[in-house]
This record gives sequence, structure tokens and C-alpha cells, in this order.
Amino acid sequence: MSEISFCENNFAYGTEELANKLENELDGVSVEVEACLGYCGDCALGPFALVDGELIQADSVEELYEMIKEEL
Repeated sequence: MSEISFCENNFAYGTEELANKLENELDGVSVEVEACLGYCGDCALGPFALVDGELIQADSVEELYEMIKEEL
């Protein structure tokens, strides 16, 4: 089972909606939301997620969504 982790501090970029969308859309994937993932420098730059521990960063939530789907 793959795991996708989101940082609450990154929600200003729209990642909360993305986390909810992925949780409802993907089977066999665990979507976690953490208070802080420790990627503060990356978090300040734009939307990101960790997919199986690997940092995925994008310029937009839509791009992040596509990159996560490709990674899985």
C-alpha cells in the first residue's frame, strides 16, 4: 500500500482539498495529514506531498495531482 503525506502548513496552497480528493478517489492508498513534515523550506515554496517518503513538489495543486498519480 502506498502512502501519501500532506503537511497542514501547506494547506494555503490548496493541498487540503487535494488530500480529500485523493483519499476518496484512490483505492489501496493511505492519505495522511501531519501537523508538520519537516520540509519547511519546500513547504514555503508551493504545494508538495510525500509519496512513499519521496518529496513531490509542483507549481500548482493540479500539477501536483498529476505528478502524484504518475508516481503511483
